Amino acid sequence: MNKIATEHQVEKKHLFINGERVEAASYASLYAPYSEEKIAAVAMADEQLTKRAIDAAYEAQEVIGDMPAFERAKILEKVVELLKERAEEAAKIIALESSKPMMFAKAEVDRTIETYKFAAEEAKRIQGEMIPFDAASGGVGRIGYTLRESIGVIGAITPFNFPLNLVAHKVGPAIAAGNSIVLKPASQTPLSAFFIADLFEAAGLPAGVLNVVTGPGSIVGDQIVQDDRVSMVTFTGSPSVGTEIKKKAGLKKTTLELGSNAALIIDKDIEIDRLLDRCTMGAFSNQGQVCISLQRVYVHEQLYDEFIEKFERSARRLKLGDPLDEDTYVSSLIAKEELERSLLWIEEAKQNGAEVIAGGKVQGNVLEPTIIVNADRGLKVSCQEVFAPLVVVNSVTSVEEAVNLVNDSRFGLQAGIYTNNVKHALYASKKLHVGGVIINDVPTYRVDQMPYGGVKDSGTGREGVKYAVEEMTEMKLVVWNEE
Repeated sequence: MNKIATEHQVEKKHLFINGERVEAASYASLYAPYSEEKIAAVAMADEQLTKRAIDAAYEAQEVIGDMPAFERAKILEKVVELLKERAEEAAKIIALESSKPMMFAKAEVDRTIETYKFAAEEAKRIQGEMIPFDAASGGVGRIGYTLRESIGVIGAITPFNFPLNLVAHKVGPAIAAGNSIVLKPASQTPLSAFFIADLFEAAGLPAGVLNVVTGPGSIVGDQIVQDDRVSMVTFTGSPSVGTEIKKKAGLKKTTLELGSNAALIIDKDIEIDRLLDRCTMGAFSNQGQVCISLQRVYVHEQLYDEFIEKFERSARRLKLGDPLDEDTYVSSLIAKEELERSLLWIEEAKQNGAEVIAGGKVQGNVLEPTIIVNADRGLKVSCQEVFAPLVVVNSVTSVEEAVNLVNDSRFGLQAGIYTNNVKHALYASKKLHVGGVIINDVPTYRVDQMPYGGVKDSGTGREGVKYAVEEMTEMKLVVWNEE
């Protein structure tokens, strides 16, 4: 497809700093991944403009930090109202810039509305606790309690795959806790971030509390991470970038959500028809570009043949095409480079004895939903994060064997198990080395108030609004001597 839009047909998107639209010296063309049409010209911030955004956030931190909790909640509640009114517009922006099919883009908007609702509620219940000082002999005659105080400036770096909701998981808790924010959205999906900044401005958020700065990670991201005035960095993205952020952040707080190759165990006592739709969604929604996308399935040998036959049939029924089409289930990956990488990984698997029983080919610029069987655990499709509509299915003889295979990974975000055996469910919940165990559902399950995060190379810290608020506040102890 041709890049058909011309410069005068697209809107220039300026930086959003201190409540103003700020021009940059250069602008980068933004293209829709599916149509390859030019959809915007996006400002590229340099070091000075990034510092200007941090200046604004630093000056505004006292304003938002001193704002009463009910007023912060009121702003977040107003954003909820405005987003409900413009939900269709928000979904189209997501679909256009990320190629997320509309059915999933609309679901993301709905989740984002819930996330800001949760943030508004959490703003009103940030609290400390009383400490029983007289429990120690040296504490008699003293009383003490803790407070939760805002941490200051939050540097937020967000990915392309949930451009509205993963911004909400950083911006919502930050504002609820009384922090200011410098937000760097993914280069491919900045329009959703600018959209939500407009809503916060309309909702009455003071200037400087939320700043949106687009540009190269090596410039904007590094400046955010290394500036001493930024008290915390929250990042969702690749393990390699997350590791570099950790090195550069020094003693700053960091929350790092770094991906996975999520696995599902299917025990021998399960009806396959009960879980097919969930497995299909888990593996192929948003083209598999989900940190907890279902990438590995370990099926008990007694059910293996039935599962792969029915799963293949389900995958082949999915409609491919334009993300703006309401019936499309799978569209293009975020970039051609990702498509090419995925095809190389598929070819590597085939060359090493694995079998592709569905997909593995490209229609237009869309990778067909792909199912691979008999893949060795050392292949990239098994041990790395594929981030594509691709799932590996293997047979196992027991839940114990499956748990060992799930744990044989550098990642540990979430895992799932379908079983009717309580002992097997308890065994898996105890032995799986992951941040979340989902029983009788796929590991792709997430609601926005639950704690979300992983172990090993899947990162550090937890999101989920209440838990993010805890990360974004500091505990202060106050002790009174009554004598």
